Amino acid sequence: MSDTIKFKIQHLPKLLLETGKAWFAGEPFQRSAIVAYYAILSLPALIIIILKVVGSFWGEDIVQGQLLSEISAAIGPEAAEAIRTMIVNQSGETTSIFATVIGIGTLLYGSTGVFFQLQSALDHIWEQEPAYENDILATVMSRVKSFGFILILGFLLLTSFILTSLLSTFSSQLNRFLPENMFDYLFIIDFLVSVGFIYILFATMFKYLPSAKVSWKSVRVGAALTTIMFMIGKYLLALYFNTMEPGSTYGAAGSIILIMLWVSYSSLILLYGAYFTKQYANKYIEDDHIT
Repeated sequence: MSDTIKFKIQHLPKLLLETGKAWFAGEPFQRSAIVAYYAILSLPALIIIILKVVGSFWGEDIVQGQLLSEISAAIGPEAAEAIRTMIVNQSGETTSIFATVIGIGTLLYGSTGVFFQLQSALDHIWEQEPAYENDILATVMSRVKSFGFILILGFLLLTSFILTSLLSTFSSQLNRFLPENMFDYLFIIDFLVSVGFIYILFATMFKYLPSAKVSWKSVRVGAALTTIMFMIGKYLLALYFNTMEPGSTYGAAGSIILIMLWVSYSSLILLYGAYFTKQYANKYIEDDHIT
């Protein structure tokens, strides 16, 4: 074990460069493509579970409208319509108890696929084997953990919707008393709330998704960098998708290609953040020296 040193801001360029080398050596494009593939398979089931969980408190139609609005802003209306079609097809009524049980099992298994692949990628980064030697038990526990992250995602979305609604109601009530420039602060608050929930999601993934034991000291720094990169990438990708329309080249499959591109690019950012977390942990956190 090497001695830890105190992090200084002037260390950041070198740390980012070392992270980039480790990230590129870890074949991130291949792994992000795998995550994107499983995201397409998981997306209908994942969204339906989130709709059921969040919609039970907020109303499924409202939640679906909010989600599709966010997706449309990020990727484009064609992709949002394709996802809406997936939801309609996936959520059709079954006709028997047996079909219902099989449908629920398929839904749960399919929805956890993307988090299962992310866990595999994070374990590769931290050079960790699954916590259970039995392959079947390891797979089952990984799927259970992945489903837990779906519930966390649903809770964060629910809280975000509630806070956004409260801010909207609050602003409409104040419209009669405050000047218009005061509403800029409400927009900033709404933006900071969204950033905060993205940060919590990344931090939770970096902390609990891999099999390695990672301290919060490492996670909070890595999640902060990943959140900044994700927010920048989110707007750049939205600009790119809305102006260049890369999906138009693929005709009818264009919407699916756009979704896969967005997930793949986002996964590249997430993997870089995970590599940064490991580099930071090994250099500056005494309890996290993992080779």
